[in-house]
Amino acid sequence: AVGQAGSGEPVSVTVLVALLVCLIPTTIGGLLSAIGIAGMDRVTRFNVMATSGRAVEAAGDVDTLLLDKTGTITFGNRLASAFWPLNAVSESDLARAAARTSFSDETPEGRSIVALARERGVIGEEVAGDEFVPFSASTRLSGVRYAGGETWKGAGGAIRKLIPDAPGELEDLAERVAGRGATPLSVAADGRALGVIELSDTVKPGLPERFSQLRRLGIRTVMITGDNRLTAAVIAEKAGVDDFLAEATPEDKLDLIRQEQQGGRLVAMTGDGTNDAPALAQADVGLAMNSGTAAAKEAANMVDLDSDPTKIIEVVRIGKELLMTRGAVTTFSIANDVAKYFAIIPAMFGAVLPALDALNLMRLGTPQSAIVSAVVFNALVIVALVPLSLRGVRTKARGATSILYRNLLIYGVGGLLSPFVAIKAIDLSLNALGLFS
Repeated sequence: AVGQAGSGEPVSVTVLVALLVCLIPTTIGGLLSAIGIAGMDRVTRFNVMATSGRAVEAAGDVDTLLLDKTGTITFGNRLASAFWPLNAVSESDLARAAARTSFSDETPEGRSIVALARERGVIGEEVAGDEFVPFSASTRLSGVRYAGGETWKGAGGAIRKLIPDAPGELEDLAERVAGRGATPLSVAADGRALGVIELSDTVKPGLPERFSQLRRLGIRTVMITGDNRLTAAVIAEKAGVDDFLAEATPEDKLDLIRQEQQGGRLVAMTGDGTNDAPALAQADVGLAMNSGTAAAKEAANMVDLDSDPTKIIEVVRIGKELLMTRGAVTTFSIANDVAKYFAIIPAMFGAVLPALDALNLMRLGTPQSAIVSAVVFNALVIVALVPLSLRGVRTKARGATSILYRNLLIYGVGGLLSPFVAIKAIDLSLNALGLFS
C-alpha cells in the first residue's frame, strides 16, 4: 500500500497503475502514427511521392491553392488557329515571319504555328544562319536573330518594349483574341510589328465543380498564367477559380506566395521548371512533376510520378481526410476518457467515499471486475479504431461548423456511449465466468 484514500482502506499500486492507464489518452497516442502512415500510403497510391508525412499533413491545412493555367486548368495543347495581321501587313507576311521564329521551336505551339502557315500556303524552311532564341520566362519572347535583323514572337507587353512606337491596332487585335478566351502572340520583324497569332486552348471539363467543392471547404483557388489579363479573366471565369495572376514571372509567383503566407495562410502549388523552384521551395506544399527539372523536384516536398499537375487537388483532399481522421479519433478518445471515469473511479473509491456511489451508473459487479473491464476495453478500443485510422474519414464539401457538429455527433456521442455498453458487457462476462466472485 502506498497511501490512504480518505480514512478507509489503502489504495494499491496496481489500482493506481490501472487508473493511470485508463485515463491517459492512450487511444490518441496509439493511433496517430497509424493515421500518418495511412496518409502517406494514400498519396503513394496516386503515384505521388512525399518526402515527409508532414507535407501530407500540411496539405490538409491549405488555405490557398495556386494552379498553372496551361496543363492544369486547360489541356495545355495550345495550338495556332488563326493569323491576325495589321492593316498594312498581308497575312502571308505575318505567317512567314511567325513560321521563321518557329522552325526550331519544338514546343507544341511552335510546331502548330509552322503547320498553320503551311496550311495558309506559306512554304518555307529554316534559313541558314538563323540563330534560334528559345522562350524565356523573364523576356516572354522567342525568335531568331540573323544577319541584318531579328524576328520575335511573344507577349504583347514584351513586343511593345521592343517596339515602343508599335501601332495601337496591335493591342486591339490582342484584346480581340483574348476576348475569345484564346492566347494572343504578337509578332515583330526587323523593328516592325506585323500582327497577332491566335493560340486556342480548352478548359478541362469538371473543374468548376471541383473548385466549388474546394471553396466550400474554405480553400481559395488562384490561377497563374503568363497570358495577358483579358485572356486570363476569360479562362478564370470559365474554370470557376477565385482569382488569377496574369502575365506572371517567377518573381511574381514567389511574391504572391509570400503575401499569402504573411496573411497567415498555407499555400500549395505545382511546378515543373527551374523557374518554379523558388516558389515550390517557398510554398508549404510543393508538388513537382517527375518530367520536370531536377531543381524543381529538389525544391518541392512532393513529386508526381505521372506528371499530372491536377493531382494537387487530390493531394489536398487526402490531407483534409488525414486532418478529419485525426480530429475524429481525438474526439472519440476524449469522449471515451470521460465515460471511463464513471466506470473506474466509483469502483475504486466507492467503498472509501460512499458519496461516489451516485456516479456508479454502470453498477459493475465488483471493484476488481470494474478495473479489469476498463483496462480490457482500453486495449480493445485501440484495435477497433485501427481500420478507421487506416481507411480515413471521407471529406465532405461542407463548412467547418457543419463538419464540427457531425464529428461531435458521431465520434463525440459515440465515444461517450460505447464505453458504457462495452465495459458493462465485459464486466458481465467476467462475473459470469466466476473470475471475481
